[in-house]
Amino acid sequence: MFKEEKPAVEQVALKIPDYYNFAAQVDEYAQAHPDKAALIVASEEDSSITLTYAELAAYSSRIAHALHSLGIERGDKVLVLVPRGQEAYGIYLALLKLGAVVMPGSEMLRSKDIEYRVNHAGAKAVIGFSGVIGEVDAIRSTCPTLRQFIACAAEAEGWLSLEGLLEHADDTFPNANTRSDELAFLSYTSGTTGGPKGVMHVHGWPLAHLAVAATHWLDVQEDDLVWATAGPGWAKWVWSPFVSVLGRGAAAFVYRGRFSPETYLKLLEQYPISVLCATPTEYRLMAKVSDLERFRLKALRSACSAGEPLNREVIDRFRRVFGVTVRDGYGQTENTLLVGTFVGMEPRPGSMGRPSPVVKVAIIDEAGNPLPTGEVGDIAIDRNMVALFKGYWNDPERTARAFRGDWYVTGDQGRMDEDGYIWFEGRADDIIISGGYTIGPFEVEDALVKHPAVAECAAVASPDPERGHVVKAFVVLKKGHTGSEELVRELQDHVKQLTAPYKYPRKVEFVADLPKTTSGKIRRVVLRQWENEQKA
Repeated sequence: MFKEEKPAVEQVALKIPDYYNFAAQVDEYAQAHPDKAALIVASEEDSSITLTYAELAAYSSRIAHALHSLGIERGDKVLVLVPRGQEAYGIYLALLKLGAVVMPGSEMLRSKDIEYRVNHAGAKAVIGFSGVIGEVDAIRSTCPTLRQFIACAAEAEGWLSLEGLLEHADDTFPNANTRSDELAFLSYTSGTTGGPKGVMHVHGWPLAHLAVAATHWLDVQEDDLVWATAGPGWAKWVWSPFVSVLGRGAAAFVYRGRFSPETYLKLLEQYPISVLCATPTEYRLMAKVSDLERFRLKALRSACSAGEPLNREVIDRFRRVFGVTVRDGYGQTENTLLVGTFVGMEPRPGSMGRPSPVVKVAIIDEAGNPLPTGEVGDIAIDRNMVALFKGYWNDPERTARAFRGDWYVTGDQGRMDEDGYIWFEGRADDIIISGGYTIGPFEVEDALVKHPAVAECAAVASPDPERGHVVKAFVVLKKGHTGSEELVRELQDHVKQLTAPYKYPRKVEFVADLPKTTSGKIRRVVLRQWENEQKA
């Protein structure tokens, strides 16, 4: 039995300076530790490259110099669509050096997704890799604010080569003296209705994240090699592989290949990876490997999971085989780590953990009043939290709806036990979280109804043993069309073509009609109940 201990971190008051720039902090560390490894990038071909802090600082400065020469300036918004690799680190640091606004975007985004983000934010430039060039070219004429198109490791008509721009760029570039309350990141996250929401984070946000998440949850130390598996384009990439690693002077391990549980375990065995942060789905699939005991993860000492609660059997197996406790954490694009199983805490499998020491968390009712221990309500945080987002870009109505009195309402429901542990009970809205991806039902439905066979549809979360949940679509067909396995595959491919492939419905059920309110609104809550009852 593991003896319960009090958290090793107490409630703290965090003060953010008036001026701060994360890229400047990384540059200062590089000057003091030029030869220390910053990145180790491994490929599927079993080769790797290492960048020192000095090399990363010079690389990001060259990118900043090149972008500045193209007219990208402080406050300009730049959409970044690149996969894992040194390019992502260099580009993000370069944009922060300039004081420009980073718009993280998944490399899986399709034309419609890109067009929405560019026009909603008024982006001035896009930096992408070969896989998105065609998607961007398809919407150039409908995005009047775009002025620069820059390609990484690719040549294409109408695009500037990033590598070519760097040939004559300087190795040094002065960091902008940015105010801590100045916009730095504009990340888009799915909503239940309408397009994705532009979440605004400022330059001071990394300091708040470093104070707790990197230090007391991930437990990153200066000599660590940290593998956080999130991909660029997601808030979690900014959280862990970027801010938590470089901000602590550690080295980031980056794998450019596809996921397979055996491959991940081999990499953990091959490289001296001491800190791992992966999705619950990745942990579940690794834990299912029948001969898990044959892997020797000698360096691994800290393991974290985020995105959804991790089940007890996975935690137990990792602890039994590797002697490492996988610690859950909970946060959102809109904030930072809110609740977690911190170093020194007893893990309670299924629980998110306890509130962060820089966050005041409560379970509240519809009137904004804190609820007694054990009662289910909305998970909310004090609206004065320093790491809370500054609102949704150009959307005051959505911003206002996110608050209830003195509280920011997360959209998740839970309960708090007598020891302060918080237990997730489900989404208060219709958002679907699948394999670590946050998916709005509207985005799936909007793509489906564009198929000529679909009259109407509704997308909900369906329980899944590996991904936690998957997207399920209930589809009403137009007259003259009949449901079939062939049509299911056709609809799935159709969605993949219109929006990011991770959003496609892995399950499709054809129905005669959909449950609706008297005013005609689809009642997704009824469909979710059907799904949960079938899995019970």
